[in-house]
Amino acid sequence: MSEENKNTPDLASDNFTDRSFAKRSTLYQEFLAEREEILRHKWIESEKQGKDIGFERALLDWIRKHRESWRSSRNTKIG
Repeated sequence: MSEENKNTPDLASDNFTDRSFAKRSTLYQEFLAEREEILRHKWIESEKQGKDIGFERALLDWIRKHRESWRSSRNTKIG
């Protein structure tokens, strides 16, 4: 192995394919929690309109109307 390759991580190694890292990642956990809220918002708004509003519309609507307060309440609970 050349000197250059010794410092390059092996992307096929267990360290990079181990999905448990994502499960332990705080950032990933926050992403999943936010996604759950968006999906909940999508369901509620779709029920109100009597049709599926789609993920993208729900995402944009949730960001405009709820994201700031949701994040504030999460930060209060975490911090």
